[in-house]
Amino acid sequence: MPAASTTLRTLAVSVITLLTVTGCQTLHDAGRTMGRADIVNDLAARMDRALELTYSAEYRLHGGQTASFVQSQEPARSSYTWPGGKLTVTDDATTRCDVDGARTVCTLEEPPAPNSKPSVVVFAEAELQGVITPPMVMGRLTSAALDPGAVITERSSTVAGHHATCVDVRQDTDSFTTCVTGEGALGSFTGQLDGQPVELALSRYDDQVDGGAFDLPAGAGVVDRRTAEP
Repeated sequence: MPAASTTLRTLAVSVITLLTVTGCQTLHDAGRTMGRADIVNDLAARMDRALELTYSAEYRLHGGQTASFVQSQEPARSSYTWPGGKLTVTDDATTRCDVDGARTVCTLEEPPAPNSKPSVVVFAEAELQGVITPPMVMGRLTSAALDPGAVITERSSTVAGHHATCVDVRQDTDSFTTCVTGEGALGSFTGQLDGQPVELALSRYDDQVDGGAFDLPAGAGVVDRRTAEP
């Protein structure tokens, strides 16, 4: 498996290592801590496996807006669309589209390194735009698992017709709820981002992908910053 695809699993391994070597604990505390590690490890492993899938997911956002995430494997490519923007990574280009009123401008830059997972690149760039992503959620779960004052509750649920594991986290500084489907897709997230309420809920999941999801928006202006072939 390419190194870039192990991002989420590495987070989980770090949590388990820290929780099993820190300080002296009673048996009750050790059992509770290992339970936290197991939860984080399970969800991280699911999300990690999802990087190898072909699927599309549509989400409802806070305020009634929508977003979508699409990835395919042959060829490997990913796209994340949210209100005001779209980011697409293929073996031809990394494309950022910004929407300003009725005008859309897409900037084409060099594609990522051949050993990079397009979805990992998309997630990293999307987070810079304030978009909720699986790595962002895993980072918060990791932080909660390491916080002895956090109250973490796991439960089963159904999201958009798919079985999901949900985790409720209560902390003094960062309380949130998130769900991950059995396939490894992010099912939901409700919490805060930069002090503002954010909400994301899966409304549709499909293991088929429309190739047009990776195309430029109709009528978009294009700025090509890729290096010309010699």
